[in-house]
Amino acid sequence: MPQSDPSQGEFGLARYLDGWAPAPMTLDDPVAAAPVAALSQVLDQEATVAGEGDRLPPLWHWLHFLEWPAQRDLGADGHPAHGHFLPPLPDRRRMFAGGRAEFTAPLRVGVPARRTSSVAKVEVKRGRTGEMVFVTVRHGIAQEGEIRVVEEQDLVYRVGVGVGGGVGAGERPSEGFGIDLAEAELSDADWQLILRPSPTLLFRYSALTANAHRIHYDEPYARDVEGYPGLVVHGPLLVQLLLELARREAPEREIRTLSYRLRKPVYAGEQVCALGDMADDGGSAGLRIATRRDERHATAEVTFK
Repeated sequence: MPQSDPSQGEFGLARYLDGWAPAPMTLDDPVAAAPVAALSQVLDQEATVAGEGDRLPPLWHWLHFLEWPAQRDLGADGHPAHGHFLPPLPDRRRMFAGGRAEFTAPLRVGVPARRTSSVAKVEVKRGRTGEMVFVTVRHGIAQEGEIRVVEEQDLVYRVGVGVGGGVGAGERPSEGFGIDLAEAELSDADWQLILRPSPTLLFRYSALTANAHRIHYDEPYARDVEGYPGLVVHGPLLVQLLLELARREAPEREIRTLSYRLRKPVYAGEQVCALGDMADDGGSAGLRIATRRDERHATAEVTFK
């Protein structure tokens, strides 16, 4: 029997959001050095990228301000079943779609920080696969009383199966949907960083970021329930690879702003190419994630101070 679609009917998904206005939320974090050292090892850095008192590279604050709900509070997909900024939708599935950040001053490892978060925007949109709820969460991160990072994350929620690129249980994948283990085509981009994410790398990244979503470590679930051909590489990991590319190729430049969009999933075992080109005026750079299947799985632009 076909499953009913809660997005249909009078008012669609908007009816679940009536009156939903979560208050701002504050978290404190010591910005410890240990997670930074751990991710440095996971990404095969030659040395720890930042120690006690050093500048934290852009986006490495994603290792901090983590939330660990009780195991009983997780849903079947591994995501929290309830949360302050989670919209009250039935059978909710989430996709990390993109975001923006401004780095007014560097965060320092070992300096206590406070993050204040709020919902900046909520929109209901209809796409090819039905209604979706777009929630933008804004974070302001302060150290020593000074706001140093302002970040917005765009999260997309749907109800039912087939979220985030998966075709959904019981559906047939479209032509070309799959994993291609061949090497990507050569690129003429100025900056290039090659990586082939393994299941082990995804597992370790999930642990470091408190991400229990099963699509990143449970292949039968990813394939049979959410309809992916294999384990899905974390969207945040792809964005971090792009910024690591910029940091490696322009170490003397300090990133001022970042804007990024996650467009199409990448799977464990695929060769991932982080590519970038500096603008002619040297004030910005365009970045992208490519595989043999697609040249623009994720795109980003950074500006420099």
